[in-house]
Parts: sequence; C-alpha cells; structure tokens
Amino acid sequence: MRVLRMLQVALAFVIAIPMASFAANTSGNKRQETARQEVAHVQEADGIAEARLIEVYTLIGRGHSREALSKAEQLVTDLPSFQLAQLVYGDLLASRTRPVKAIGDIPDALSPAAGQSLSELREESLRRIKALKERPPSGSIPSQFLALSQRSKHAIAVDASKSRLYLFENTATGLNLVADYYISVGKAGTAKSIEGDQRTPLGVYYITSNLDRKSLKDFYGSGALPINYPNVLDTKRGKTGSGIWLHGTPPNQFSRPPLASDGCVVLANPDLERIIRTVEVRTTPVVITTQLNWVPPHNARADGKPFEDVLYAWRNAKTAGDLEQLLAFYTTDFSSNGKNLAQWTPVLKSELATARGRTIQLKDISYLRWTDTSDTMVVTFGEVAEGVRYGLTKRQYWMREGNKWKIFFEGTL
Repeated sequence: MRVLRMLQVALAFVIAIPMASFAANTSGNKRQETARQEVAHVQEADGIAEARLIEVYTLIGRGHSREALSKAEQLVTDLPSFQLAQLVYGDLLASRTRPVKAIGDIPDALSPAAGQSLSELREESLRRIKALKERPPSGSIPSQFLALSQRSKHAIAVDASKSRLYLFENTATGLNLVADYYISVGKAGTAKSIEGDQRTPLGVYYITSNLDRKSLKDFYGSGALPINYPNVLDTKRGKTGSGIWLHGTPPNQFSRPPLASDGCVVLANPDLERIIRTVEVRTTPVVITTQLNWVPPHNARADGKPFEDVLYAWRNAKTAGDLEQLLAFYTTDFSSNGKNLAQWTPVLKSELATARGRTIQLKDISYLRWTDTSDTMVVTFGEVAEGVRYGLTKRQYWMREGNKWKIFFEGTL
C-alpha cells in the first residue's frame, strides 16, 4: 500500500494531474512555496541535480535497484518539481511490484492522462544520456571559435541536437571547457526566421545585457541574458523577431522538455545562475548550432590563418591611405546602420585623413566563423592609430564571395 501511494505521488508530479490523496495533504500555496524554496535547498553546485540523476541511472544499470531507489527518493524529496527524476523514481517503485520494460512504464490506466508529458520526459532522458555518453574530445573546441580575444573571458556554445549548452573559460592558453548543461530550445526546433515561429535562431551572437530577476515574471526563473538576435547576417537575410534570451524556469518546473520555449534557450535555474555569475555582457559570444563540430585548437588556428591574412591586408590598405584599394574589400551591397557603400565612403575618407598615414594597429582581435549556405566571419577588434592612446572598438561581418573575403557590415561598438 505504501509503494502504491508513493507511486501515485510521483506520477502526480510527472503528468501534472491532481491526486486526491496528495492534494489532501498539500495545499496549492504550500506546493508553490516548496517550489520556490527547493532550488536554494540543493544548490551545492550547478549541475548537481543532473549528476544525482545520472548516479541513479548508473546504479540501475549495475543492478543496484535498492540503492538507486534510495538515491531517487532523496532527489525527488529535495527537488519535487524535477519531473524526470519523479519519472525514474516512479519506475523504481513500480519495479518492486512488476517488471519495468521502459522509461516511464506507467500503469495503463494512467497512460492517457500522461500523453505528451510522458513522451517529452522520455526524450529529455535520452538527450541527457546522449550528451553525457558522447562527450567532446578532450581539449577540443567548437570549430566556430577561430580566435578569441582575452577581452572575452568566457564563451558559450549550444548544441541543439544534444539539448546541451557548453560554457568555456578563455585562458591564456586558449578555451577551456568548464561546464555543460541540459537546455531546452524552441517548440518548433531551430533556424528561426520570422517573429512568432517558435524557433531558436542559429548563428553567432553576443550577450547584450543581464536582466534583473526582480523585473521579470516567475516564468523566467532566476533571470535572463538577452542575445543580439537578429544579428547583422539575420537582418541581411530578412529575418524578423526579437526577445531571444538565455533564461531560467518557473518555480514549479525544474527543467523543461527539449522543445519547449518560444525561441529562447532555457536552463535549470541553478545552471543559469552559474552562467549569470560568470559571463560578462557585450564580450561573451554565444554560438547556437544544430550540431557542434569539435576540433583541436591548432586546427581552428590553421583554419583562421588565411582569413587573418586578409584582415591584415585590409589594415595595410587603410594604413597606406589607399581609398581605392580599401574599397575593394567591401561588398557592393555593403550596409552600416542604414548607410550604403557610397554613403560609407566619406566615413572611410575621414578615418584615413585622421590617421594621416600612421600605422593602424588592430588589438584584441576576435573572429568567429559561421558557415551554412554562405561562409561568414564575425570580427571584433580595437582600431588604434600608432601614437594615439585610444581608438574605436569595431565589429565587422565578412562574407566569402568566390575565393575572396569581403566586408558587408562595419560598425562601432
């Protein structure tokens, strides 16, 4: 009888249906307060909830079902809104009375009520396990990170196929993977194109601000980090929409299904809080892709060298004061904040006149590559004329035309 009641409670959390025996002991207000407090209760470290869940999986795999049940019971006690943990706990309880053949092997009588929720939880479980089994090769980095300035102390990469976000520290010796987390993306998947399509954008972005959780609805959890969607490439392609954030989860939901948001990237609150404490706005790149390609750092440097040579050739043309040679680096459809190439040319002339033939120095260079139907570089650097203490921080977008790299956007940050 005790096992049956515990199984009912676990299933109530999983499929979000009222159980009279549970509701009688727990009022709505009390449940809500428990949900708000539970994250603080188990914040030993970000990612700890998933680590504890994986420990349960491991014990099950080794046939240690009694120990797995004990660990699962403690996990759902600490985090009652962790629905996937409740599902696993329910399976372990059920296994004491009958064989369990699959994840979420709930009684037939409850299957219709579970519906989509059960399917989503099974998929969440598969995504978490897949990401933890298929780890990035040691020391490797996403292929987009060709060069990253020390001004960018951290970087983020999202692999939608694994429902995973990877957090890197940018050290003196290069990028170092310091943590990775389960995430949710748009209900309709990725490749955002228009406002309201419920897709998460793909591309190279930067965190633009840090929104105070006190100014947000509970739905966004511990806070939000907006990114600069639509970026210059998105706008060039006619993409629309806005308000794409990295944000947390509501108090009554520890994590969301793999495809759950309106286009944002959603993390469990403890994981988001780690990121908020760690990264800086404006200098932290966020790469979002369907599937990350991991490469050794020396391969990335070698891949970026031909482009770097072109970037310095642009710098040399500017140093030489040769306007005609300089304009050859820009596309015919160049645009900068509403100015076409003809309207941008006087800006270049003015910059050449200001430099007066002094060597242009490029400092703190970052360039990240994005390749889909075209090949694009997102480049950020400080531009300072020799003998001048201060300069401008610029961002350029370059696109490959045939075998040549050309600038289709240039602006000052």
